[in-house]
Amino acid sequence: MTAEPGDELAASAAGRGYLRVSHAEREQVIGTLKAAFVHGMLAKDEFDLRIGEAFASRTYAELAAVTADLPAGLTAAEPPGPSRARGAHPVPRPVRVMAAATGLFVGVQAFVFLSPWPAGNQDDPAPAKIALFLASNRIYLILMLICVAFLIAGRQQRRASGPGETRLLSG
Repeated sequence: MTAEPGDELAASAAGRGYLRVSHAEREQVIGTLKAAFVHGMLAKDEFDLRIGEAFASRTYAELAAVTADLPAGLTAAEPPGPSRARGAHPVPRPVRVMAAATGLFVGVQAFVFLSPWPAGNQDDPAPAKIALFLASNRIYLILMLICVAFLIAGRQQRRASGPGETRLLSG
């Protein structure tokens, strides 16, 4: 049999009622009060009053009195986390990658066309300048194709998750 959060606080208050409580223990009690409010066990005014009492509590006995009339098995209310389809992996949003790649590409192109590099034979650009231009174009094209593939995958995942579900997309 495992001890519930309220049981631990009650046992602590019985044995160490005069000892000071930590901020984490106050937060635990506030979580229990939130759960009681969400479940309709507390009115808004009473909830606000008890939150104030929890913050003002200095000892285990004072803190235990705040939740004394609430069920011991009441767990802290946590907001529902984002859900996704079973077995689905989050699809990253490539917007930042696209923005960074475009900025870098523009910088390289400006450098290639505006730099005073020495010209080759018969006023031709230097071979290094040509190689940089071609390499940057290829790399930029590949990055954009990958980003578009991620955009399409994210769109398909949003459609598959349905209108009522929240999607988890890391940015």
